[in-house]
Amino acid sequence: MQQVADWLQNIGLGQYAERFAENDITFAIVPHLTDQDLRELGVTSLGHRRQLLLAIAEISSDQKGPAPPPSATPHDTAERRQVTVMFSDLVGSTALSARMDPEDLREVISAYHKCVAEAVRRFGGFVAQYLGDGVLVYFGYPEAHEDDAERAVRAGLELIAEVIALKTPASLQTRVGIATGLVVVGDLIGPGEARERRIIGETPNLAARLQGIAEPNTVVIAEATRRLLGSLFELKDLGARDLKGVAEPVRAWVALRASTVESRFEALHPSGLTALVERAEETELLLRRWSRAKSGDGQVVLISGEPGIGKSRLTAALLENLAPEPHTRLRYFCSPQHTDSAFSPIRWRHSPHK
Repeated sequence: MQQVADWLQNIGLGQYAERFAENDITFAIVPHLTDQDLRELGVTSLGHRRQLLLAIAEISSDQKGPAPPPSATPHDTAERRQVTVMFSDLVGSTALSARMDPEDLREVISAYHKCVAEAVRRFGGFVAQYLGDGVLVYFGYPEAHEDDAERAVRAGLELIAEVIALKTPASLQTRVGIATGLVVVGDLIGPGEARERRIIGETPNLAARLQGIAEPNTVVIAEATRRLLGSLFELKDLGARDLKGVAEPVRAWVALRASTVESRFEALHPSGLTALVERAEETELLLRRWSRAKSGDGQVVLISGEPGIGKSRLTAALLENLAPEPHTRLRYFCSPQHTDSAFSPIRWRHSPHK
């Protein structure tokens, strides 16, 4: 345990030595600690967790052997990814700086940054950079989700509500721009805590320009993002807008609020469903189970598979077959943004059919 305590002291986080000792964290265990493990150990500060994870990465690197000579060090790896980029900016910061004491202004901007970071974290985004009173955020890198565009818009709407509610010496407003597109992303660059994710492409610039045309306390999204949302949100069409640094006019939309659609599957297929292909056997199995249930022999069927494999589409096909028959449908939904909660993700709807 003393080795762990000395290591924590060397990286300037000796205040956590007792917590590591209480949980029997030996130096052999340290390289395997994750962000969630650090939370459970009571490291609540995001900055301290990042510092610890960087130090842990250095331990892991040392255990793998000496680093190669400079001539043999590989270049940064890069890959093409589809990423949804959010750019958030504090409205009227110049005016605030003119009438507020610098220390008070610092506290205001710090509270704003923390508010944005918390909203982004809840929806699985990554705060890539703080740019004065602006924040650059990625959804889809370094961790990708099938619903990154949706996550970005929900985070934008939430952070606006939370910024309005902040208790600060001055009332705050923010603007959010969101764009989705192909970019080239690479490794972390820069030393220590100044390291940031490198991302190259038109998408970050587009998100920043959309933020620039947004009214205070609104979220403006690009057409490519809108196409990924289906009817999950109520939107206001701003038409084609000329943006500085963008060659062609860009159609933009204001995301007003989440819609009240029956389900995410229906929201993402507003124009109807395509024909079900090569699922006759599965459909027949479900119909046989339905027939047995109607005769009084209760049945339970679990449809399981990776995202995008067609689980919801198969269920929709079953409901199409049952439409002419009397039945009661109870629908349970689990929000993908709250998978770490035991209860809050669940909601249900009762849909009677006579």
